[in-house]
Amino acid sequence: MSIVTTPDPANSDTARPERQGALARLLQRRLAVFGFALILLTVLGAVFAPWLTPYSPYDQMFDGLTIEGAPMPPSSTFLLGTDLLGRDLLTRILYGARTSLIIGVAANGMALIIGTLIGVTAGYFRGWVGGMLMRMTDLMMAFPALLLAICLAAIFQPSLWIVAMVIATVNWVQTARVLYSETSSLAEREFIAAERTLGAGHMRILFKHILPHLVPTIIVWGTLGISTTVLLEATLSFLGVGVQPPVASWGNIIFENQTYFQAAPWLVFFPSLAIVVLALAFNLVGDALRDVLDPTQRGRN
Repeated sequence: MSIVTTPDPANSDTARPERQGALARLLQRRLAVFGFALILLTVLGAVFAPWLTPYSPYDQMFDGLTIEGAPMPPSSTFLLGTDLLGRDLLTRILYGARTSLIIGVAANGMALIIGTLIGVTAGYFRGWVGGMLMRMTDLMMAFPALLLAICLAAIFQPSLWIVAMVIATVNWVQTARVLYSETSSLAEREFIAAERTLGAGHMRILFKHILPHLVPTIIVWGTLGISTTVLLEATLSFLGVGVQPPVASWGNIIFENQTYFQAAPWLVFFPSLAIVVLALAFNLVGDALRDVLDPTQRGRN
């Protein structure tokens, strides 16, 4: 009598990738790790700015300008040079990272909350409620985001939190659209119909069955949205309707020093590089999160 044994799926080599957590799969992607490293360096630079540089972002140093009154080039004293007022550029960039990160996280967080509430509500209830909410979303999408943000920022007194609110006001529509489509699809699934048959209320269905399925999408859009927010904040500050000087912002650093673009190109190059690097880092992490958290993408990679 022979005994037929079947391999234990838990010990099978083919089962190991499925058992790996999302973080483990994410850390296997070099571009994602590179993006994480860039974000971590930016956060550490922003948090420890007072200890990384001996200067204040507002101090106009006596030796920060040449005899002719021009900005100082990069040197051992001022690693990235000085701006047109004799302030240390590295210090301004480090403190500007605080502005970009605070607005990026706050504005994108508010946009995610608004977009999730509208998208999930419209996708689940549909009917006249969903139609009204999505027509409002379409109306918001009809306006160019940058133009609408400029108008809103010009109406209110620009400040850190006003800029964050303005950006959140124009950035929630994409999230609402995506979550509306996914919620509409989930609401028609058999397990949702079974829950309704068993007498489950709307809140139970939404919070126990709908929202858990949307968490990966919300995480991905939350990560990718920060890069868009950082770029929009820099654009508003450059145009003069964002964070106002003397508060350091990468956008207003470029705006203040644009007249020295040819004579002192480092004044524009370094803050522009910081914007590009941070936006790229969040895009790299967001793309990796999408591939890791979306089951339809795993088999393609």
